[in-house]
Amino acid sequence: MPRALIRRILLCLAIASPAIAFRVTGFHPAPVISLLIFGAAVVAASFLLAWAAEAAQKDISGALAIAILALIAVLPEYAVDLYYAFRAGFDPEYAQYAAANMTGSNRLLLGFGWPLVVIVALVVARRGLARGQRRPAFLRLPETSRLDVGFLAVLAVLAFAIPFLGHIPIWFGAILIAAFVFYLWRASRVEDDGEEEFVGAAADIADLPTRLRRGTVIAMFFVSAAIILACAEPFATALVDSGSALGIDSYFLVQWLAPLASEAPEFIIAVLFALRGMGAAAIGTLIASKVNQWSLLVGSLPIAHFFGGGGGALPLDARQIEEFVLTGTQTVMGVAILLALRFHLGSAISLAAIFLVQFFVTDTTGRYVLSAIQLVIAAGFLIVHRRHIVTTFTAPFRRQAPGVLPPRTIEGAPAPLP
Repeated sequence: MPRALIRRILLCLAIASPAIAFRVTGFHPAPVISLLIFGAAVVAASFLLAWAAEAAQKDISGALAIAILALIAVLPEYAVDLYYAFRAGFDPEYAQYAAANMTGSNRLLLGFGWPLVVIVALVVARRGLARGQRRPAFLRLPETSRLDVGFLAVLAVLAFAIPFLGHIPIWFGAILIAAFVFYLWRASRVEDDGEEEFVGAAADIADLPTRLRRGTVIAMFFVSAAIILACAEPFATALVDSGSALGIDSYFLVQWLAPLASEAPEFIIAVLFALRGMGAAAIGTLIASKVNQWSLLVGSLPIAHFFGGGGGALPLDARQIEEFVLTGTQTVMGVAILLALRFHLGSAISLAAIFLVQFFVTDTTGRYVLSAIQLVIAAGFLIVHRRHIVTTFTAPFRRQAPGVLPPRTIEGAPAPLP
């Protein structure tokens, strides 16, 4: 096994060790210290999980691999969010935090992750061009991505049922979970003849002999999952308690700090792909993560709430409904941008700008105005890309021929070297 890989794994385990020691001994430090210790452990375990998930694509090919990778990569977020929903079953105060974590991670992924990957991919492509060559204007997604975009489009429409209902009932959660299962099945039917490429620690794992590689991946899955499950509860509790201790809105910490910690490895891996000229693969993983969030994660919340002792629905107050509207309209805007499977630099910058604006628009009226602006922008893209609407919405339900990545993923840029 390469020494660099061993050093990386040992570093992650060393970072997580204080949190494990606290859990074993039952020691409970001050909330802020707990936040740092358990938060660092979650991030370290997330890196182990992300490396193992990426390397697992060596043995699982095609669109299903991307779907599974996206699911595994957001498991830390699931652990924290489901804890909030479970505790809300016997402590209603925590219901708001389940919605906060989900909406924050969802908007962070689209408003920060998507633009970051596109901008990095286009900058790298432009640097690799010879003088006089046409500068790439957009990132091109393969036709196989239409399946993910189509699922996300359908889920974006379904998402608006949540603010209209005013809660998330179990029956609606069951529909979303069924949609996720159907998504995995459809992804398994799409073949991809392209050769997988790996970066960083995942590349070292992928290069190992078959038996050692599979054993390493399985071990990393179990270890990282154990760390995440052990740290989810104290990390989630520390987020809430630290807000009170520091005089910061606990809702704000739960909504943004927890997702940033759990999704940092996914963002880093996506950027590494983009730096190697594999922008389409990077954005594809992030789109699949959005599908996971709107289906399995949201669908699981009322079920966790029920098993925590709550009723048959996860209640939402006015603030949470507002957050779901803002998140849903952002998703519609993202889908509209991707209808033509082209991600322009201007669109990426606009997504990031609108995402940043929300931090300065904190009143309810302003949030709904911002939601309306996102819908207007989406309507503009829908008009421009109107010929792709039916094709995209029907993609999850029609038979598709096996897809192969095109020789160029960035318009005007040469294909990346193997």
